[in-house]
Amino acid sequence: MTGTPRQGRAGRRLWLLVSLPLALITAVGMPSSAALADAAPNGTAAADATTGAQAVVAAMQPSWNLGNTLDAIPNETAWGNPLTTKAVFDTVRAAGFRSVRIPVTWSNAQDSAAPYTIDPAYMARVKQVVDMALSDGLYVDLNVHHDSWQWINNITTADHDAVLARFDSTWQQIAAAFRDEPRRLLFESVNEPQFTNDATEAQKTQAMDELNTSFHTAVRDSGGGNATRVLLLPDQNTSPTPQKMSELYTTITGLHDPNLGATVHYYSFWPFSVNNGGFTTYNQQTQQDLIDDFTAVHDVFVAKGIPVYLGEYGTLSYPDFTKPDQIERGEALKYFEQLGYEARINGITTALWDAGSFLNRNTLQWRDPEMLGLIRASWHTRSGTASTDQVFLPKSTPVAAHTVTLNLNGLSFRGLWQGGTRLRPGVDYAVSGDQLTLTPSLLTRLGGDRAYGENATFEARFSAGAPWTFHVISNDLPVQSDATGTADSLTIPTRFKGDELATMESRYADGSAAGPYSWTPYQEFNTHFTPDYPNGAIRLTSDYLKALTDGATVTLTFDFWSGASVTYHVTRSGDTVTGTVS
Repeated sequence: MTGTPRQGRAGRRLWLLVSLPLALITAVGMPSSAALADAAPNGTAAADATTGAQAVVAAMQPSWNLGNTLDAIPNETAWGNPLTTKAVFDTVRAAGFRSVRIPVTWSNAQDSAAPYTIDPAYMARVKQVVDMALSDGLYVDLNVHHDSWQWINNITTADHDAVLARFDSTWQQIAAAFRDEPRRLLFESVNEPQFTNDATEAQKTQAMDELNTSFHTAVRDSGGGNATRVLLLPDQNTSPTPQKMSELYTTITGLHDPNLGATVHYYSFWPFSVNNGGFTTYNQQTQQDLIDDFTAVHDVFVAKGIPVYLGEYGTLSYPDFTKPDQIERGEALKYFEQLGYEARINGITTALWDAGSFLNRNTLQWRDPEMLGLIRASWHTRSGTASTDQVFLPKSTPVAAHTVTLNLNGLSFRGLWQGGTRLRPGVDYAVSGDQLTLTPSLLTRLGGDRAYGENATFEARFSAGAPWTFHVISNDLPVQSDATGTADSLTIPTRFKGDELATMESRYADGSAAGPYSWTPYQEFNTHFTPDYPNGAIRLTSDYLKALTDGATVTLTFDFWSGASVTYHVTRSGDTVTGTVS
C-alpha cells in the first residue's frame, strides 16, 4: 500500500497450489493448526534450490504481510506496532502461513544525496528481522516500499538521473547485504510504483520498465545467491489492469530470466472496499470485479508460465480494530472466501495484508479467529456462506419465521448447531433447496429476554470448509434527536436499539447528491460519517460537512442492517451546522 498508516489493501498473485490431503480437512471446518504446520507448502516437498521461480512462488502459498512495521515512517513503531520479535513469525508459521512479505521504507535511514548510503544499523535491523523469519523455515519477500511515492515517483521529472542513481544504489546496497542468504529470500523491486501526474502514459510505461530492468541488473550483478535469486517485478501501481500487466509481461520476457515472477495487489471493487456509492453488500458486481481481475492475472502471466505473487490483498481499511466496521462482517467473510477460491483456480499465491488488524502483535493473538479460520479454509477448499449472517428480531412485532438463502458453493448442507447441540430439522428449521427457514419457536428461544443487541449465535455446517455463524439480534427502529455543531463535526444523538448502521444517503431538496461526490448520494463510511455505538451517536465529519452548500438543507437517510431507515435534516450556515429530526 501507499501513503499513511493503513489497515487494508489487496492484490493478485499466482501459482497453482496443490490442496492438502482431504484427510486433513474436517467435515465442518478447516485443516487443524498442527496439520497445516506439519504439512509442506501445497502438500509437496519444499522447493529445491535448483528449481525455478514457478516452484518457489508456489511454495510460498499462503503468505502474510508484516505491514506498518519496517515500512512505517519514520521508524518501526511509529504506526502502532511493537518491535518485531521471532515470536511473531512463530505465530504466523503456526497458523499455516508459509511465507512473509517484509515491506521496508529505506528512506527512514538513507542519505538523500550521493552516494545514498543506508545507515548500517538500519540495514542490520532489517537483516535481523529477515533472518528471524528465515530461521522459522518461512520464505521471505523483501522490498522497497514507501520510497515509491517519497522520491522514486520523481523519475519522470528533471530529477530522473538522480532518482535512478539513488534507486540503483539502494538495491546495490540491499543486494550486497543479502547476497549470501538462502533461496527462500526473494526481492521485490518497488511497492505500488507511481509517477508524477504531469507525466504522459508513455513516460510512465518507460519509467516502469527502466526501474524493473535496473533492479534486475543491480541484483544479478551482485553475484552470490543473487545470481539466481527469484525476483518479483510489479507493473504501475501493482495493478491487475490488463494493459499495465501486458507492459510488465513485455519487460519480464525481454529479460530472458527463468527466475522472475510478477506481483500485483487486490483490494476489491473500490465502492465495496470503502463502503461508498451504496455498495454495502458483496453483490454480483463486486464479485465479478474479483473474477475478472483474477482471470486477467491468470491469462496474462500464469497461463504463460510466469508465476504471480499477490503481494497484498484485503479491503481498504477493513478490518480496522480502532474503528467501527465499514464493511458488515458477513459481507467481508464472503469476499475473503471467494478470493481464496479464485486464487486457487487461477494459480495465484496470496499474501494477506496485515497492519495489525488480524494479528495483535502485542499479545500474539489473532483478533478474529473465525475470520482467520475461513481464510485458512479457503487455501484448500470452499466454505458455505449465506445471504446474511444477521437475523433481526424486531421487538415491536411478534417473532416470525425467518428465511435466508444458503450459498452452498458446491458443498452440501449438513445442519445447524448451537454450540455443541445440533438443532432439529423440521422443528427448529426447514431447508428447501438453498432456502433455510428458521422457525418462530427456535428464534423465540434464541432471543431469550430480548435485550437490544445480539442475543445468541448458531452456525450452519457444510460438507467442507468453515462453518457460517448467524447472529440473532433483537432490535427496534433507531431514534435520533436534534443537534448543533460546526462545520468541523456534527454529532447526532442516536439510540440504535440493537441495530447497526449500513450507510448514509445525502440529498439536496432537488434530489441531487449532497456531499463531496457528485456521482452518488451515498457517503463513504468512516470518512464522511461514522457511528459511535458505545456513546449512542452518529458523527458527520468535516470532509462531508464542508462540502455542503452554505444555507441549503440536506435530507439524510440512514439505512440500517435490519432494513430500517431513518431520515434526518442538516443545514449548514457558515460555520454553524444544525440537525433536526423529520
